[in-house]
Amino acid sequence: MHCNLHVYQINSDFSIEYAEAHHNGEESENNPKYEWEDEIVINNVISVQELPSAEYCLKGSMGDKNFSYNIQNMYLFRIKTKTNTIDIGCSKSILHTHSLKQTKDGYNIKLFLKDYAPMTNPIPGIYIDVQDFPKELIID
Repeated sequence: MHCNLHVYQINSDFSIEYAEAHHNGEESENNPKYEWEDEIVINNVISVQELPSAEYCLKGSMGDKNFSYNIQNMYLFRIKTKTNTIDIGCSKSILHTHSLKQTKDGYNIKLFLKDYAPMTNPIPGIYIDVQDFPKELIID
């Protein structure tokens, strides 16, 4: 099975009235529903667990120094594959809405993010409110 992740940053300036009047209710170049979209496909999925109030461990290295920071207040989906476990999700403060659907072929996850909350995307599938991002990792 596989898991399709679709992430959308909502455009709060989208006008449904304009879309209905001029484009049969659809978005247009001058009236997009979303600021941007991301899509990630994960293969060999065994299960998906929804974690509405979780902690995410952001690990990596800067130069020759390793780091590890726990990010609180995350809305995560823990995806178990045949070879590892992958967390995807976002800070609860930037999450507008979400959906998780299971089909015969796998899982579909949709995250809709608020457009007025500044965020960072340090790795694919993880979106963190800049207020929650470790200050030590911010480079001027």
